Amino acid sequence: MKLVKIFLVVFVAGMILACSSAEKKAHKSQTAVNEERLELIDEYKECVEKADKDKEKEAECEHYLKAAEALK
Repeated sequence: MKLVKIFLVVFVAGMILACSSAEKKAHKSQTAVNEERLELIDEYKECVEKADKDKEKEAECEHYLKAAEALK
């Protein structure tokens, strides 16, 4: 009986650690996606500034904005 209790405690502790590990991985992954999105938005802003109100050049910058939107 004592052995069963020890096994259950170890099993429950392992499950709790496994769940927290998955949450950390998910959070880390979401953070990486957000950082990538912000980088794409910054590149879009730079591209638009370099376009200097030239509509054709501004249209070429749209791929940065579309990529950032895809990461939402």
